[in-house]
Amino acid sequence: MAEMDTSSGGGHKKGPGVKKGKKLSTRVDLTPMVDLGFLLITFFVFTTTMSQSTAMNMNEPKDDKEKQMKVKNSGAMTILLGKANQVYYYYGQLVPETISQDFKSTTFKGIRQLILDKKNNTNIDDLMYIIKSDDSSTFKNSIDILDEMAICTVPAGHYAEVPMQPVERMLIQQTEQANGIK
Repeated sequence: MAEMDTSSGGGHKKGPGVKKGKKLSTRVDLTPMVDLGFLLITFFVFTTTMSQSTAMNMNEPKDDKEKQMKVKNSGAMTILLGKANQVYYYYGQLVPETISQDFKSTTFKGIRQLILDKKNNTNIDDLMYIIKSDDSSTFKNSIDILDEMAICTVPAGHYAEVPMQPVERMLIQQTEQANGIK
């Protein structure tokens, strides 16, 4: 605690030949405050709850060939993930005569509006998003596109990740070479 230093000579005399009295000094013992600090830190460490990890629920399709879902061309949108955060897409199926008009590119900033437009303009029973990742795309891109599906409230079962076809891989490579994407 606090204590007073009273080691001065005593009398209260004034005048010549009288020694001045020493001023009293105070000293505060901080040991109890350090103990209290550690007790508070310990209390808060033991009583706080750690943040819970969150996971995204994902329905994966069954490998049953008889129960495969048929997708209408009018309700399908294929999203292809390329390198350098590039996103390519087309509606329905790729037809060799109209590939140049059907195969388009965008970024992750623009894909949300395209997903919403397709969702709003298509009957929910016919709606299907097909997501395909190129070998050069990152895992972050796959997670980002799944996040976009959750943000746009696309119902589970209306999007799926499937392997990319060689024709689609070739189109992505040609588009990236033409645009100088490395």
